[in-house]
Amino acid sequence: MASAYVLLDAGSGGLASQRLISSCFQKHFGNPILDVLDDAALLNDLGPSLAVSTDSYTVTPLFFPGGSIGTLAIHGTVNDVSMLGAAPKYLTASFILEEGLPLSDLELVVSDMAKACREASVLIVTGDTKVVPKGGCDKIFINTTGIGTLLVDNPPSGHKAQDGDVILVSGAMGDHGLTVMASREDLSFMSDVRSDSAPLNGLVSKLLTGCASVHVLRDPTRGGLATTLNEIALQSNVGIEIEEKLVPVHESVLSGCSFMGLDPLYLANEGKCICILPEHLAKTALDIMRSDLVGQEAAIIGRVTLNHPGKVILTTPIGGTRILGMLEGAQLPRIC
Repeated sequence: MASAYVLLDAGSGGLASQRLISSCFQKHFGNPILDVLDDAALLNDLGPSLAVSTDSYTVTPLFFPGGSIGTLAIHGTVNDVSMLGAAPKYLTASFILEEGLPLSDLELVVSDMAKACREASVLIVTGDTKVVPKGGCDKIFINTTGIGTLLVDNPPSGHKAQDGDVILVSGAMGDHGLTVMASREDLSFMSDVRSDSAPLNGLVSKLLTGCASVHVLRDPTRGGLATTLNEIALQSNVGIEIEEKLVPVHESVLSGCSFMGLDPLYLANEGKCICILPEHLAKTALDIMRSDLVGQEAAIIGRVTLNHPGKVILTTPIGGTRILGMLEGAQLPRIC
């Protein structure tokens, strides 16, 4: 029986999130632009094609190896705009602050945001600040909205994966999710894991310039690689086949996941993307990714097929296969 209340699982990015979106938000807000359900929306009627995306950040702890809620707030929205094949230009930033928050923590977060903006060549041009009584939120919640201009006439979309396309990832999976968990639980033996939080707009610009056609770009954040591939398979009504041995995962993440009983394919990433494009462009795309600082561990991991539409099939290292389903709830809530 469905719950009559909102549960933490609804923020997982998986099936629980999809049910909430479709049963509540899409039911009331649905329109042709929103119903595409990509990471960003295309606003064709505002002159030169514009892309816009918005996201909110509630991660705990506020600071972790490799980043903070501030870096996530910039990188996450920059990357979502980039996944539509657009160059992000401007951001808005809104803050909900808990009464009693140390000003030193707020300044560190804002400083991280400013540095991330400089790295991504974007500007924060407007914003808002609210303060709620102690207990009204957990320290800091941030919302950012990004606006950018399209780099190509035929932008990538989760609906455009085609039979025979090749699937690439720009680097190792699971770093961010495991880092936040280790920091939250003070797991000192995982001190060698770091978040991959990074802007992807530079890499995306190179890809779109160097490849004549890119069908899909997505960043596998909440729900990880497995959930995001399932979303693409459903959007495009295709099957996806990947090989587990080809998916890059750092040894420290594999060890940590083994200890914690987690699957790195479902862990959040904040500085990696999935790229799906025609097979004849795969080598070019791989070389472009590996030439960029954030794509040096890029790999080809699978392909698109017309078999088993809407499903993702994983080939294991011993040659067996299994369905790689979509995450139901949250392996770890408040990951971004």
